[in-house]
Amino acid sequence: MTRFLVAEANTLALGGELARGLRPGMVIYLSGDLGAGKTTLARGVLRALGVAERVKSPTFTLLEPYTVSKLYLYHFDFYRFNRSDEWVDAGFRDYFNPESVCLVEWPEKAGGQLPAPDVRIALEVAGSGRNVTLSAYTEAGRNCLKRLHQ
Repeated sequence: MTRFLVAEANTLALGGELARGLRPGMVIYLSGDLGAGKTTLARGVLRALGVAERVKSPTFTLLEPYTVSKLYLYHFDFYRFNRSDEWVDAGFRDYFNPESVCLVEWPEKAGGQLPAPDVRIALEVAGSGRNVTLSAYTEAGRNCLKRLHQ
């Protein structure tokens, strides 16, 4: 599925739509160059789930945890990783479990060692907007993306 997002508000709205389909145990990869909108999309997800606090990029902290109702959502950013095994060394493996949703920016920095995604979202700058491609790899991912059409 592909979309063109004209403005930041559209990226936030897409995040809100995506939030409706998230279920515990899901892994979402967010890929794209710096400034492509990965954190903005994550912010849209979190706002739609009811997070009122400031949603910031986890570039320097590597992880921002959120608890929304009974949902544990972990927002990762692996941009600063230099080695593919750093995510294991940091103790992040246990966050990827059946009770959690993991949003991962820069998943490629983990060198294929992360759990497979349910959904991969690729964002790229296109003029003053963004092209976004959403791909589902599991039944949970397909169900999530179906909700985008509802």
